[in-house]
Amino acid sequence: MGLKTPLYDAHVRQGAKIVDFGGWDMPLHYGSQIEEHHAVRRDAGMFDVSHMAIVDLDGGRVREFLRFLLANDVARLKKFGKALYSCMLLPNGGVIDDLIVYYLSESRYRLVVNAATRVKDLRWIQTHAADFAVAVVERQDLAMIAVQGPNARQKSAAVAGTAQQNALLELQAFFGADFGPWFVARTGYTGEDGFEIMLPAAAAVDAWNKLLAQGVKPAGLGARDTLRLEAGMNLYGNDMDEDHHPLASGLAWTVAFEPPAREFIGRSALEGARRSGGPELVGLILEDRGVLRSHQKVMAAGLGSTAAVGEVTSGTFSPTMNRSIALARVPDASVAAVQVEIRGKLHAARVVKPPFVRHGKPLIEIQPQEHSK
Repeated sequence: MGLKTPLYDAHVRQGAKIVDFGGWDMPLHYGSQIEEHHAVRRDAGMFDVSHMAIVDLDGGRVREFLRFLLANDVARLKKFGKALYSCMLLPNGGVIDDLIVYYLSESRYRLVVNAATRVKDLRWIQTHAADFAVAVVERQDLAMIAVQGPNARQKSAAVAGTAQQNALLELQAFFGADFGPWFVARTGYTGEDGFEIMLPAAAAVDAWNKLLAQGVKPAGLGARDTLRLEAGMNLYGNDMDEDHHPLASGLAWTVAFEPPAREFIGRSALEGARRSGGPELVGLILEDRGVLRSHQKVMAAGLGSTAAVGEVTSGTFSPTMNRSIALARVPDASVAAVQVEIRGKLHAARVVKPPFVRHGKPLIEIQPQEHSK
């Protein structure tokens, strides 16, 4: 038996297949993962993400602390609710976790970190926060529901109440705001528009049921993974981890090297990696029939099975593109074509730049598929 979110019983009542995820009992799907995926791309779906850790930081030196702790620079955050995506690094540049930070005031910020890494994340944050006299409070009193899809904002606003509907609909992308007991952020992990709603745990079931009544379809971890991969979004433990720095994980854009005077954990290692170069994360589309999965070997096209040049980090079948897609770490992102070893056979794959899908539409031209020989 694992940890349970406040919505666990609701998932069981709705027929969810429950699986272990980072020590939590979470819904994998409610019957059809494909239908849940399409609901998010075409209408609105909701995910229970209460297993993720919401952490509030308070103190007079909290901005200084976060500028040291994170690879991205919170000095960019100047308006209430503004969000920033960043990695938290080891001194060697390896990724401890990726997270979102929200600016609440000059002395208060909110972090949302991954469920599977919450224990080590909290330990790391608390260790360094002590030097800055920053209080670290995990908000175990809160639940979190992600509502995503082209109609997600309208359906969420209908649940929030008449007085708050317009304000919710006017909330800018990558901002959060207080709406009564809800803190709502226009963020997500699917490549669709929508909200991530943080609310009192005791109110989670009522909010879930009201969203359900609005026609928002429950979706599980399976659809969440296919959606995020179509959107070209990394999964911690697959596409980034403590053995790989952000520059080798398609996350160079999350590292703020300016201003040069800002010292952050891992900066020296990243400066060295930036000078020397190294492997990069690319997208793959399988040209043959088959399914791409993590840890499959990537070969230089035409050089045979002994010429492994990289590895698939995340792979799946894309319901939107009707094709197998992947993220892979390779030494040279300029290569146009590779082969992937699937069950001992080589299959042709095209190297592309993620994302694959945004707002329900494929961003990459799909070529006629061939049967592998």
